[in-house]
Amino acid sequence: MADQQWRMTNQHQEEDNDEEAVPVSPVGQYFNSSALCIYIIGVLEFQVPLDESQAIPLLQRLFLPINPRFSSIMVEDSSGDKRWKKVDVNLKDHVNIPLFPEFNSMKPYDKYFTDYLSRIAIEKLPENRPLWEIHVVNYPTSGAASSLIFKLHHALGDGYSLMGALLSCLQRADDPSLPLSFPSLKPSKSANKNFFSTFSLVMSSAYNTVVDFYWSMLKSTIIEDDKTPIRSGFEGTEVRPLTISTMTFSIDQIKLIKSRLGVTINDVITGIIFYGTRLYMQDINKKSSSANSTALVLLKTRNTEGYQSIDEMLNSKAKGPWGNRISFLHVPIPKLEHDRISNPLEFIWEAHNIIKRKKKIFSVPITGILLEMEGKFRGHEAVAKHIHGTLSKSSTVITNLIGPTQPMSLANHPVKGLYFTLAGGPESLVISVMSYMGVLRVTLKAEKYFIDEHKLNSRIKCAFETIFDAALEFSQQAKT
Repeated sequence: MADQQWRMTNQHQEEDNDEEAVPVSPVGQYFNSSALCIYIIGVLEFQVPLDESQAIPLLQRLFLPINPRFSSIMVEDSSGDKRWKKVDVNLKDHVNIPLFPEFNSMKPYDKYFTDYLSRIAIEKLPENRPLWEIHVVNYPTSGAASSLIFKLHHALGDGYSLMGALLSCLQRADDPSLPLSFPSLKPSKSANKNFFSTFSLVMSSAYNTVVDFYWSMLKSTIIEDDKTPIRSGFEGTEVRPLTISTMTFSIDQIKLIKSRLGVTINDVITGIIFYGTRLYMQDINKKSSSANSTALVLLKTRNTEGYQSIDEMLNSKAKGPWGNRISFLHVPIPKLEHDRISNPLEFIWEAHNIIKRKKKIFSVPITGILLEMEGKFRGHEAVAKHIHGTLSKSSTVITNLIGPTQPMSLANHPVKGLYFTLAGGPESLVISVMSYMGVLRVTLKAEKYFIDEHKLNSRIKCAFETIFDAALEFSQQAKT
């Protein structure tokens, strides 16, 4: 009788725990499945060495209270659905402090750092504890005195949510009493249109929606990009060795190109990346400069104009800022033909026209609805396999986040720079863009032994310089 009573009490406790557990969002389940396991890797670079003794107290005081997911594990309930279950967190399990060989000289540890970063990016996090960890790298590189690496499972949230959480732990270095500020994301107001122009726009959007939706579905299921110097097409690319490298550009120069050509900053960045990528492809294999290649441009699907406070994130409704509110656009990479070599600005205008047209259509929300329906009827594993196929059939993934305009600090450690990337996907190349204090940081996560990241970096930098000079000449020609 006592044993039976204990089992009944234990069963009731498990049922109560299941009721308290928060359901994992559909996208969160897609990103943590047998088909997909996606991570966000963020790096903070500091001007001074880090005080390692502050790591655990700062995590306890600042990081864990941000969201219950940072103190939860993903479990399956009796119906097979995944939920976030609160657990006790042993912070020592989540803090890693690597030891590199000591040098007698002042030589920076760039290679050791990049090798370490690349190695931990492909390692899977244990499922029996919360899905995040940090790495305190107290060795100088050519760009920083020390670095802090955050590895966060994408199931915890999208880049917007997780970057907002990370930034909530930081403060303004010049005046901690003031909040961090960010560039405005308000779209420019469009001019009033008459009935005929509005009707024409609606009809054009409807036609383009059908065409783009049909093409996107084919790209996700049947048609795959050509194998090129940026797409190996190898099975198991997600677990193959990778390299992570970065480069910087001046936002003021990006803005100058933007104003001279009458486009957006995103158009300029995308055009530079496309042009530089094609130049690299041509260097490795001349025929690949005209190969069929597609970029998946990740989008945030939330009605916000910038990062909100953590309180606003947590108090929002189910479709609010916290969570995985993302989708993507299939954007064909313009081919490097003879006329484009003579006029690289065509890459900017082409990116502008493609993105502008795709923003006016409704294939993205329609695709989201269909994926949600597929998840209900076929299960989250089926949708995860569908997304995996979409990623593997494309050539690259491009994603971007906006950082603050003022210098930041963490517990009086001034932040010199920050960047991020994605890991765990089947693509050979991921290009991430992050802004901070007037500098644009472009990060390449590339398949090791297949992509020459040094040459690719060089060609993207060359593309920037070529387009910048061409934009200045275009402005002068336009004035004459």
